[in-house]
Amino acid sequence: MVEAVSYIRTSSAANIGADKDSEPRQRVAIAGFAKRAGFALVGEFTDQAVRGADPIETRPGFSALLDRIESNGVRVVIIEDGSRFARQLMTQELGLIALITRGVRVLTASGDDLTDDSDPSRTMMRQIAGAFHQYEKARLVAKLKGARDRKRASGVGRAQGRKTLAERDPEMVKLARQLHRPDPNKRPISLRKVSVALAEHGYRNSSGAMFSASSVARMLE
Repeated sequence: MVEAVSYIRTSSAANIGADKDSEPRQRVAIAGFAKRAGFALVGEFTDQAVRGADPIETRPGFSALLDRIESNGVRVVIIEDGSRFARQLMTQELGLIALITRGVRVLTASGDDLTDDSDPSRTMMRQIAGAFHQYEKARLVAKLKGARDRKRASGVGRAQGRKTLAERDPEMVKLARQLHRPDPNKRPISLRKVSVALAEHGYRNSSGAMFSASSVARMLE
């Protein structure tokens, strides 16, 4: 039997609980289809109190589903119907794209294959949705880069990370470079010996110990 996992979504907290029928109904429908179609259910992923319009990437259950798919090779996801996956078409298509790119089929309890690419209109919609998703990603990357560039140009702090050794103590770095290669025509002094010489001049790390060879190497970059 082909292994499959199920995905269940409830749209509000009012549908959650032992006395509610949303989850049990979906579970029964999925199990019935799996048995008829010859699938062995090996996992269940649930998003509770998640609206159909909520973005796919914000759903913890769907994220866990992707992790499972990437880790063990399951390539079939069964849901009750398309509305359980998402009610807005764009949201649904973005989620399907995430699964299609991983080689996954999404089947409903009525036997529909939501990942079937034989419908030209659905294929077109996926292409539009995928292009929009890529645009948004590229826009975010450009926005973050612009913020870093503006902060760097302002001269106020560093855009990211801690200051380099050269920024914290330029005199120490200058001395390290002189100690490393006092004569351009001769072989450079070892990093360990440079560290010892720096310590003799009073230059040590924040712990009071001599700089490691890797730290000296960063000074010389």
